[in-house]
Amino acid sequence: MMERKSLADIADLQAIQQRLAQHSRGIDRADAALLTDCYHPDATVDYGFFKGTASALVEILIDAQTGQPVTLHRTAQMWIRLNGNRATSESYVVAYFRSPETDGAMKQRLICGRYLDRLEKREGIWRLSHRTYVLDTNANWPDAQPPALPQPLSCHVPVGGQAAADTGTALLALAAAQNRQNATGEKGMTNQAPESPAADAIDTLVSRQQIADLTMAYCRGVDRADEALLKSIFHEDSTVVSGAFNGNGHQFASEICRIVKAVFDQTFHSIANQWIEVTGDTAIGETYVIAVSTMSDPQDGKSEMLSGGRYIDRFTRRNGVWKFADRTFVSDWSRVDKTTREMDSGMYSALELRGAQGPDDPIYRFWN
Repeated sequence: MMERKSLADIADLQAIQQRLAQHSRGIDRADAALLTDCYHPDATVDYGFFKGTASALVEILIDAQTGQPVTLHRTAQMWIRLNGNRATSESYVVAYFRSPETDGAMKQRLICGRYLDRLEKREGIWRLSHRTYVLDTNANWPDAQPPALPQPLSCHVPVGGQAAADTGTALLALAAAQNRQNATGEKGMTNQAPESPAADAIDTLVSRQQIADLTMAYCRGVDRADEALLKSIFHEDSTVVSGAFNGNGHQFASEICRIVKAVFDQTFHSIANQWIEVTGDTAIGETYVIAVSTMSDPQDGKSEMLSGGRYIDRFTRRNGVWKFADRTFVSDWSRVDKTTREMDSGMYSALELRGAQGPDDPIYRFWN
């Protein structure tokens, strides 16, 4: 039987989820301060290749990351058990990185495992007290990352980096600055002081969940080519930088659906490792994404793309409704191969219920 959670429990769960997401951000950005902040000063770790203090592990990880190709640690399925000011958690992680073999040839790797964590709330703040890493499986391919080619501004995609050089970090800072600037004058925002600290805390909990729902709706909107759904989650004056289309959010909704229908057999966007900071009627967020798509080329036939990156978002609540104000995709890695997709043969032939674009997808019958 599922245990009922109080509002205080939900606040603790969200704080822990934020901390676990921050840990991945710290590794991928090679940000020692961000990573150190995830641990209590006396925290310990067991990563197999290193057992000892968390502070020593931070030094090892930052030294290994700095100057190397960008990594992506996608933490998901955060199963958290609370026990007062202590907690235990299991979270699944898919880690991507590029590294050379002994002969110098680059390989792309996906490493799948789990973090087994103990956490404590001290002076009101949740941090890790111990982390154990468990390896489950891995995949290793010859490098197939397309070169980053110059693009016109209408389809430019920002590229991830490390520390202060990361585009995503700059975009988060810009989003936060825009929210501060708009906080006293944006149309439709209440900008009134909370009734009490408790009411403000409850509003933040609810807002964070509503914002998370927006990010999930975006994935469905693109994958199902659902123009109406996409338009419903963007403010009319919003901006999107996606690479496929850069411009107004409502125009993006129309154009991305046209592109998905014309170019792709299917798209699949899976998000995780979500970090959301709410301030009154404004919020900023970073959400990790892995996208799998199959496309047709008249000359080369079908190919499949596996790509990983982050959405950097600014949200505003107007007239009581949260929507995207700005969304930017930051590309961290990708690979393109001849398709290996099988749908009508072997073990897949018996799986008769298939995803589709538009209203034929099973979600619309199920959801309605």
